[in-house]
Amino acid sequence: MNSTLFVKAARPPSILSPAQIYRRQRLRDHLRKRTQNSPICSLSKRPSNTIKRPACQATLNLRSFHATPRTLAIKDPYQTLGVGKSASPAEIKKAYYGLAKKYHPDTNKDPSAKDKFGEIQSAYEILSDPKKKEQYDQFGAAGFDPNGEPQPGAGDPFGGAGHPFAGFGGAGGFGASFNFDDLFSAFTGGRGSPFGAGARAGGRNPFAQEILVGENIEVQTSISFMEAAKGTSKTITIHPLVQCHTCSGTGLKPGTKRTGCKSCGGTGTQVHYMTGGFQMASTCGTCKGTGQVAPKGSDCRECSGAGVVRERKTITVDIPAGIEDGMRLRLNGEGDAPVTAGTVGDNARTARGDLYVFVRVASDPKFKRAGSDILYTATLPLTTAMLGGEVTIPTLDGEVNVKVATGTNTGDKITLPGMGMKKLGARRSNSGDLKVEFRVSMPKYLSANQRMLVEMLADEMGDKTAKRIMNVKGPG
Repeated sequence: MNSTLFVKAARPPSILSPAQIYRRQRLRDHLRKRTQNSPICSLSKRPSNTIKRPACQATLNLRSFHATPRTLAIKDPYQTLGVGKSASPAEIKKAYYGLAKKYHPDTNKDPSAKDKFGEIQSAYEILSDPKKKEQYDQFGAAGFDPNGEPQPGAGDPFGGAGHPFAGFGGAGGFGASFNFDDLFSAFTGGRGSPFGAGARAGGRNPFAQEILVGENIEVQTSISFMEAAKGTSKTITIHPLVQCHTCSGTGLKPGTKRTGCKSCGGTGTQVHYMTGGFQMASTCGTCKGTGQVAPKGSDCRECSGAGVVRERKTITVDIPAGIEDGMRLRLNGEGDAPVTAGTVGDNARTARGDLYVFVRVASDPKFKRAGSDILYTATLPLTTAMLGGEVTIPTLDGEVNVKVATGTNTGDKITLPGMGMKKLGARRSNSGDLKVEFRVSMPKYLSANQRMLVEMLADEMGDKTAKRIMNVKGPG
């Protein structure tokens, strides 16, 4: 005789809520009626002792899962209110008030008006909240439960308790006003935390508004050593991307405009229903997530639908005094304009990229550089090094005369303060130093008179190791 045995796994006692007690009572009543109607089904009580199972049989602890039925999934709020994805808050509010007045159960006696009014309220609750609106734009209906509330962790692999930095913001962690999502958004240009769902436009985070920035341009220019010391201006030619003047960056012919995408209903996302009732949201392949599509043949001829064109531009770059080889200058907003046609909404904020100028400084035959200091090597005759004197030293501003001490040797140095390169970033107009190193020039060949004089000097100084050829003896 076939029978069905319902065994309840033992678990520690717990306190049941009234709702749980009510559901258990209904389950017992249902099973009791089923036992009375079917003679082959019996319900056995759990024995007082533990049921012994074979060692190879594992104890199964089953949990029931359910997916949101398609009938309970929320409807598209944009279609419900009759607005597009790029509608402003004022337009959404105006559409809501008009429909709410039309379908209010107190004024509309249609039996379906009550349900329609509930759908309108749910749609406005999502679109009037910037955070909920963004979550719907990214994940569609999969990001919400049937009541229109955001699903915890929907579309976010670190949502809920899985967020690695959860608990550090809000009222706990490092402080009541500190949030890691705000910190990441500040460093990523408004794209939000790498562990979150992206930028939250219109939220409490001041860095959360997303801005589309164009590409940077890099060029190189060369200057001489003296130009680097004094500062100069260079004229360079670039070919940046600029907004198309014909279509004003829309990529469309004059008089045409984009319409809502029919594939996704203007949401930019498509919801796919999997086996078992699960839902998966993805970016719409027709509109690339913008929620709008352009009619066929409406591309601007000037920019071929890109919204930007190349333009020749000449810029004068001021190079400051004291710049070093390999440094670069940045000119804000002189780079490429972002390509916005067909990729973002019409209300997206944009900014041009920057221009980076790499400066190469040519070497100088006389001077060398060490930061803001200049190095110069001065050659001294043997007699000047021995007797002392005065030599002429070139500088950045002309020539100066420098006294040489008696008995100067090769390698001796003197410093001329404030005669070097200007220091970049200094509050005052400070300059480096000019450091002069002496090198004594020794003659390789001597005439007969010169050798005779040097041998006499060696005798006078008592140098017995010097080689003598002239055999000149001093008096005495």
